[in-house]
Amino acid sequence: MPMMMAVSFERYGRLHYLDPGATSPRVGDKVLVPTDEGPEVAECVWAPQWVSEEVDGLPVCEGIATEDDLARDEYVRRRRAEVRPVAKRLIRARGLRMKIVGVDYVAARNAFTVYFSAPSRVDFRALVRELSRTLEARVRLRQVAARDEARLQGGIGPCGRDLCCATFLKDFEPVTMRMAKDQGLPANPMRISGACGKLMCCLKYEHPLYQEFKADVPAGGRVRTPDGDGVVVGHNVPAEKVVVRLSASGRRCACDRSDVCGPRQAYEGSHGGDDGTESGSA
Repeated sequence: MPMMMAVSFERYGRLHYLDPGATSPRVGDKVLVPTDEGPEVAECVWAPQWVSEEVDGLPVCEGIATEDDLARDEYVRRRRAEVRPVAKRLIRARGLRMKIVGVDYVAARNAFTVYFSAPSRVDFRALVRELSRTLEARVRLRQVAARDEARLQGGIGPCGRDLCCATFLKDFEPVTMRMAKDQGLPANPMRISGACGKLMCCLKYEHPLYQEFKADVPAGGRVRTPDGDGVVVGHNVPAEKVVVRLSASGRRCACDRSDVCGPRQAYEGSHGGDDGTESGSA
């Protein structure tokens, strides 16, 4: 079985998974992570452990960070912190409708990448030249969308946990109002939107479960329950229950999915019920 560990470049930031290689860091240790710009310092948040799944292609941890590595990392953090006040001042002076949401700095090339959001396209060529002159470094500005802004800034979601996009999500998959409707959620965008203002990514997680449940016990389907025959009129997927309107009394009851699902009914129809009679009989 392979071993895996998880690190984060920022406290409570996105998790990155590594092959520990020959290292055995503990939670809280600073380690070196290979990147396109060279090794960078990150914090171990999940100590190496065996995993049952086969995982290929993980980058290999380059070892425990030394004092020199920590000093270099602190220098990079200070340089990143210098950019925000300078950029905000110049943006206000030029009257640009921009919001700084993140900064990257590569010490080897003395180059900054400044991420910003804006309601429309912005002509920032003059701003780039002035930033480069003020910071004495190469500067690149990059506009990001609403979901990328939330990922870069981080925060707490309606569930009370750190944002999925800022912790483990790598790709943004399409989320539609149909998914919310299938899960019985209100169509009010304020109730089903995340910190980015878009539909919550977690609507995508459970949607296949709702689809499978409703396909197995569709609304309008006739079923047999412990209380008698009836018609499916609703679903309670988290509780694994089906709401049935009984044919005899018109009363509604909530039954376990296992009591009314298709496979159970098919089995009883072939082998008879517990009382020795055929399940399909009246």
